[in-house]
Amino acid sequence: MTETVALAKFACPACGGEAHWNPGRQKLVCPFCGTESPAQLDAAGEVREHDLGQALRGIGDDRRGWQTDKRQVKCQSCRAISVLDPRRQAQSCEFCGSAQLVAYEEAKPAFRPESVLPFKVGEPQARERIRSWYGQRWLAPNALKKKALTDTVRGVYLPYWTFDAQVDAAWTAEAGHTYYTTETYSENGRTRTRQVKHVRWEPAAGRLQHFFDDDLVCASVGIHPALLRGIEPFPTGELKPYDAGYVAGWVVERYQIDLVAAAQRAREAMDRKVEALCVRQIPGDTYRNLGVRADYAGQTFKHVLAPVWLLSYTYGRNAYQCVMNGVTGAIAGEYPKSPWKIALLVLALFVGVLIFLSLAGGR
Repeated sequence: MTETVALAKFACPACGGEAHWNPGRQKLVCPFCGTESPAQLDAAGEVREHDLGQALRGIGDDRRGWQTDKRQVKCQSCRAISVLDPRRQAQSCEFCGSAQLVAYEEAKPAFRPESVLPFKVGEPQARERIRSWYGQRWLAPNALKKKALTDTVRGVYLPYWTFDAQVDAAWTAEAGHTYYTTETYSENGRTRTRQVKHVRWEPAAGRLQHFFDDDLVCASVGIHPALLRGIEPFPTGELKPYDAGYVAGWVVERYQIDLVAAAQRAREAMDRKVEALCVRQIPGDTYRNLGVRADYAGQTFKHVLAPVWLLSYTYGRNAYQCVMNGVTGAIAGEYPKSPWKIALLVLALFVGVLIFLSLAGGR
C-alpha cells in the first residue's frame, strides 16, 4: 500500500487532514476541524487464534507488516521502538522523554497485530483522573503536586501476546494433617501441661483440568513491568479485528519480546498457576513433596495492541512513570516521596504507640 492510498483512506472530507481514532466518539475524527471521517473500519473480520506450534515453526510473510505506511524510531535511552505515522515528527521518546531518537530499520517486517483494543478513555478524562490520582498521594512533595505533569500525558498502543491452552494435570503429594497432644512437664518444681503440635503425613493424589484463556504477556520495553501488572487485565473479550484506522494518529510500540520468548514466559506462568491449583486440592493443613505432571493441548496465541495513557517525567535525578489502562481506566504510578512527610508520619506513629502504652499501663 502506498503512502498516498494509506493517507487517503483516512482523509477528512472537509479539510483534507488525516482523521485520527477518537476515543470519545469511537470514530475516526479530524483533529483539525472535528469532522467525522466516512471511512469504515473493518467490522467484518474476526479475532482469530493461531496454532502456537505451527507459528513457532515459522510465521508466514503474509502476516507481517502494518497494512499502511509507517516509520519507526528507536530510543537510545530506554530502547523502545515507536511506530509512527509517516508525517509525524518525533521530537522525544513517548516512553521516557529522551530526545535520543534514531531511525530504526528492521531486517524483516514485524509480525502484524491482528486485533486491537481501541481507546475508550479520552485524553481529557485521562488527564483529570491522573491529576486526581497524584492529588491523593499524601507522601508526594508539595512541589510535585503543583507541577503541570499532565501536560505530558501521551496515548500509546502497547504490544501484547495472548495465549490459550487446555491443561490436564495429575499431581501427587504427601498431605499433612495437624493434630495436638497434651504433654506434661515440670517447671520450677511445679507440674504443668502444654499442647504439642504434630503432623500426620499421608499420601495424596489428584487430577485437574484447566483452560487458560488469553493469558497476557506484554512485549513492551518502554513501560516498567510492575506498573503494567498494576493496570492489567485488559478486557480481551472486546478485541476488534486489526484495522489501521484504530491506530491512525497514535504511537504504537513495536514488540521486542518475540513469540518464542513470550511463549516461554507464558508456559512458565501457566506452570506456576497449575501448581497453585493443585495445591488447593491437597487435603489437610500442609503438604510436602508435590509433583505435578501437566499435559498442554490446544495451544493458541494472538498478537494484540492494548491502549494505555502514559505520563513520564523526572523529579530531581530520578525518572518516574504513571500509566492508565486506556479501556478500564485503572491507574498505577510511581512518584517521589517527601522525606519530611515520611519523618512526620514516623513521628506520628511513634507518638501514637507511646500514648497507647501509657493508657494501657494506667488501667
